[in-house]
Formats: sequence, C-alpha cells, structure tokens
Amino acid sequence: MPSVVLITGVSRYAGGRLAAQLAADPSIERVIGVDTMPPRTADLPLLGRTEFVRADIRNPLIAKVIAQARVTTVVHTALMASPRAVGGRVAMQEMNVIGTMQLLAACQKSDTVQQFVLKSTTAVYGCGPADPAVFTEDMHPHDGSQVGYAKDAVEVEGYVRGFARRRPDVHTSVLRLSNVIGPTIDTALSRYLGMPFVPTALGFDPRLQLLHESDAIEALRLAAVWRRPGIFNVAGDGVMPLSQIIRRSGRIRVPVPNPAIGLAGALVRNSSVVEFTAEEARYLTYGRAVDTTLLRTEFGYTPRYSTAAAVDSYLDGQRPLPRVALAVISVGSRVLQGRRDRRLAITGT
Repeated sequence: MPSVVLITGVSRYAGGRLAAQLAADPSIERVIGVDTMPPRTADLPLLGRTEFVRADIRNPLIAKVIAQARVTTVVHTALMASPRAVGGRVAMQEMNVIGTMQLLAACQKSDTVQQFVLKSTTAVYGCGPADPAVFTEDMHPHDGSQVGYAKDAVEVEGYVRGFARRRPDVHTSVLRLSNVIGPTIDTALSRYLGMPFVPTALGFDPRLQLLHESDAIEALRLAAVWRRPGIFNVAGDGVMPLSQIIRRSGRIRVPVPNPAIGLAGALVRNSSVVEFTAEEARYLTYGRAVDTTLLRTEFGYTPRYSTAAAVDSYLDGQRPLPRVALAVISVGSRVLQGRRDRRLAITGT
C-alpha cells in the first residue's frame, strides 16, 4: 500500500472523488491534493483528511511539494478537456502538456516516488469512418483526427512513456477512460444528452461505449493502491447507438447535415448550454468502442456498470423536464410520426 499519495486536479470531479476514497483508507498515511483552485465548499466534507495544497503543476515548485512530503504515489488526474474552463485552447494546452512535463520532471528527481498513475482518455484513438470495430491498447489513430483534448492526451502519454523508460523502477500505469457518465458528474456529453432537442449528424447513428462515474473512480483507486503497470482501456461492457440513448431519455432527435454539426455546436456553445467542440462533433458522428480484455485479465477489474446500465443511472439522476418542454416534445413527436406515416403511405410500405 502507498504511504503518501499526491493527486493532481483534486478540485475537479475525478480528483476529488478519488481523494475521498483514499482518505477513507486507514492504511494510507497521507493524501495530498493539488490544484490551482481550492475545492468547492460543498465538496470539503467529502475530502476528509485530504491535505489541500494550492499549486500550479506548471511551476517547478511542484518538485518541492513532492520532496518535502516524501510522496510515494502520484495520480495525475488534472488533464483538462474543456478550453473554456481555463480561458482558451492555449491555456488548456499549457496546463495539460507543460504541467505534465513539470510533474514528471519532479517525479524523476524524487527518490521516494514509486508509482505514477495517469488518467488518460480513449479519445487518443480519434474518431473516423475507417475506425476498427474496437480499439485495443496497441492501436494508434490512422486518420489524423486528433485535435484539442485528444491531441494533448497523446502528447502527454508520450512523455509518460519516456518517463517510464528513464525510471524503470517506478511503476507507471495509464488508464484510458471512456466517456464518463452518471447521476452526479457534469460533462459535455451529459449536458448534450439533457437538451430537449438533441442535434445529431444526418445519416449517422454512432455506437457509444460509456463508463459509469463510480467505475471510473474505482479503477483509479485500484491503480493507486495496486501496482499494475501498463496501458489499460477502461469502459463498460457493450455499446449503445446514440439514437437509442436519446429515445430512452425522452428527448427529440434532430438530424442535421453533417457539415452543420459545427454550426449547431457554435449556437449551442454560445447559449452556454453545452460546449460542443469539433472533437466532440466527430465523436457524436462516428462513435468509438474499445476492447477491455486487458482491464479484466491483467489489471484485475471488471466495471460494475455496462454501457446501458450507466445510461440508465444517468437518466435516473436527471431532473424531469418542465411541463412546457414536455408539451413541445410531445407535439414534435406527433409531427415526426405523422411525417413518417405519410411517407409510408406514399411508398406503399
């Protein structure tokens, strides 16, 4: 068991929930949470005995924090997926890439760090029409579709692999998490699925493989307390078509031409409902599925929630739509059904 654990990004969902889990473990001596902003007041009771340090991992001073606390395990959960959260794409790239480089440099100089865990993403595989049915850990994207968060994650993983070669004595684990969903986590995907009218790419019905929020935190916890070096895809079993998810949520699917997805995303982004980037538009056009054999056989964990169960858990935690929205959806559904009936009557099918 690790004696001193340092978690980056502790003021965000994954880092905070992980810190709460580890702080509740009496076999762990200290849990140190690092972030540029303090945790929300509502989250403080969850963190328990976690020691918060306000620090920027882009600053070389992070090495002093690791050295003075004699950290044995570092869990890096601070990769940013949204440019809006940090003031733009440039700041996001600096936080993700430069911050990881400084953190790894601090770990390389430390004589106490024994384990490094990276919270990465399956977005490193990209999205495209020529994708395989499932991605395995040894596959690489082949269509140049990496942008934004995915591009940063690929670069970060490259630096982590270099660190593992220079410090073979440090057990290095990379967890590529699928898109996370659940009743309490707030993500671009959950806000997108919560819209009364959900824009989708005309002619496409992507297969989505999702991960429940509790499984994501448990996988990170096990990586922190176990020594399981390697790269692992982390996702729930099975996939679901986007159309089926929208039907289960009671929303109306609004197909738009594929080139108009970007325009729809800009309109939605300007309305502050959800941040809809070009990267997310590709994901919601082509989808993505990954193989989790290594997670079960080598890492030793099977997610409790399948993709379908994770969607149901997310829907159970959603607030019901206002009556006006429900009435609009009902009318819209009847209009769409009427149009389908007329087309069937004309074609004679």
